[in-house]
Amino acid sequence: MELEEIIAMRVREYRNAKKISLAELARRTGMSKAMLSKIENAQTSCSLSTLGKLAEALNVPVTALFRGVDAEREAVFVPAGHGARISRRGSDVGHLYQLLGSLRGEHKRIEPLLVTLTEASEVFPLFQHSGTEFLYMLEGVMVYGHGDARYEMRPGDSLQFDGEGPHGPVELVELPIVFLSVTAYGSVG
Repeated sequence: MELEEIIAMRVREYRNAKKISLAELARRTGMSKAMLSKIENAQTSCSLSTLGKLAEALNVPVTALFRGVDAEREAVFVPAGHGARISRRGSDVGHLYQLLGSLRGEHKRIEPLLVTLTEASEVFPLFQHSGTEFLYMLEGVMVYGHGDARYEMRPGDSLQFDGEGPHGPVELVELPIVFLSVTAYGSVG
């Protein structure tokens, strides 16, 4: 759908929802009914000042007139239990990683993982990577280290830290251990 068509649809939608006639909208904006008709029929492109007048007269933010532009955006749905098994540095010592979603290109700013540690898992030399990491404990008990600090983590506990500092599980207290790990990489480009 063209931008003019989306704006036309939104202006008509808001005008009708507020039960404002075309004549009344013309009075509120200082525009002619003919011009408003052209806008509502996508026969003209609006200037920014015209969009501002329309938004003010309809009592909506200017951005509301663009709702639906770029509606087709990438989304990733992963059904329960179907996250892709991926390999990470800890995979060699029994850490199981399931990727819970991943956008491509410039939109890949976070990496959500479900991490499972079992009897086969070992405490691993500490990790270091770019970005900010967030952990949320779902099951089990572990002591997690970041730098010199140690945190005993139980279900419901969370921890957020700078990924460039050395970090990782230092003691596996109650198995199995399952936690959500989300790494945010900041802006790309």
